[in-house]
Amino acid sequence: MSSESPSGAKRIDTIKAAVPEGTVPVGVGLLVAGISSYAFFKVGQQALGKEGFKPIVALWFATFALAPGFFMPIEQEVGRALAHRRELGQGGLPVIRKVAPLAVAFAALVSVIVLIGSPWITRDFFEKNWVVTAALLVAFLAYAPTHLARGICSGSGRFVDYGIVMGFDGATRIVGCVVLWLVGVEVVGAYAMVVAAAPLLGVAIVASRGALRTDDGPPASWAEITPNLGWLLGGSVLAAALVNAAPIGVDVLASSAQAEAVTQFGNGVILARVPLFLFQAIQAALLPRLARLAAHGDLFEFRIAFRRLVVAVIGIGVLGVAGSAIVGPKILEVVYEGGLDRRTLTLLALGSALYMLALGTSQAVIALHGHKWVALGWAVAMVTFVVVTWLASDDLFLRVESAAVASSAAALVVFGIALRARMASGDCPDTGSLIEALTERPLEG
Repeated sequence: MSSESPSGAKRIDTIKAAVPEGTVPVGVGLLVAGISSYAFFKVGQQALGKEGFKPIVALWFATFALAPGFFMPIEQEVGRALAHRRELGQGGLPVIRKVAPLAVAFAALVSVIVLIGSPWITRDFFEKNWVVTAALLVAFLAYAPTHLARGICSGSGRFVDYGIVMGFDGATRIVGCVVLWLVGVEVVGAYAMVVAAAPLLGVAIVASRGALRTDDGPPASWAEITPNLGWLLGGSVLAAALVNAAPIGVDVLASSAQAEAVTQFGNGVILARVPLFLFQAIQAALLPRLARLAAHGDLFEFRIAFRRLVVAVIGIGVLGVAGSAIVGPKILEVVYEGGLDRRTLTLLALGSALYMLALGTSQAVIALHGHKWVALGWAVAMVTFVVVTWLASDDLFLRVESAAVASSAAALVVFGIALRARMASGDCPDTGSLIEALTERPLEG
């Protein structure tokens, strides 16, 4: 006979409701991926030096500017379609069969673009390291099945496996880098291939667990899978490009003698993203609970949860900016041997905080079916970034720092207007739109 009291059982049920299955693994997976980024930059520079690491910095930001942009919409639409079918008790295998060729087509399109531009990319972006250009191609081909797997996991409610895919991406990257460093490898191409192939191990693990299996069901039409794909694709490409625009801009604008400065700026960008990684972990941890609230039509609790998320975003952003201004230079000196002043770190942190707030607001807009507003907002932001970079200053760092702040602020204004309009119209989220919203994570690396 159980000795557990009714009040004790009630407390356990309350805890389970507050921390749904998968919450911890998804959050941990994202944190592992984030922490691994900092470790990779540290170990890579120990192995190759700041100047020698510059092609890897360029590869890193180029990969995460394009791969999430093109493949995140695949993940979102697969997750939405599978979640809808799961609510109806229908198998999702026809959805996967329909979407897989589309993912292949996106990968082929990006690969062709890279191949066409490879002479310029290799010469001016990767310091004449053709292996790094090849690694960029491998990365695109690796992230296509990765995002497809993540879509299957989120749409099937397998959030533990979603966290595994995220976590092993980062863990594989840093473990591979450490192994190369310990055995004395100083070839840039080897580290580039570690960046490129890292996501595949997590996919292989969840596939071996059977997490990517789905039951057969009614035939899937394109209307079921792609109602918002165009808007999601446009917004996703622009959002991922914007979050990586500052380091890419510095790389493009820098002279050949400023390779070390490019790496130093990349270090500062990574440091300024600490709050953004924390935000994504918190957001991912909320995904199971918010999905359940939307599925049950509990709009009151849903809005409260989103409001709390916005408060958390503002708090994290303020701490990030204050921390960068007060102790940022010292932390950068300890971790990456310095190279940036207080102004640069503070402006990078401010841009990251505004981007984080814009991203959170855009996700609320997507949840309320305002996909076209989100694509418009990121487009306005990218135009703002280019214009401010062009006009703001002749200083290499200041022009892109200013552009990062101004562009994220512009996006936030558009999304704020859109959110007010969607809420006034009485739109309500559903499980599908919520999964599209909360899997909108342009920041991967």
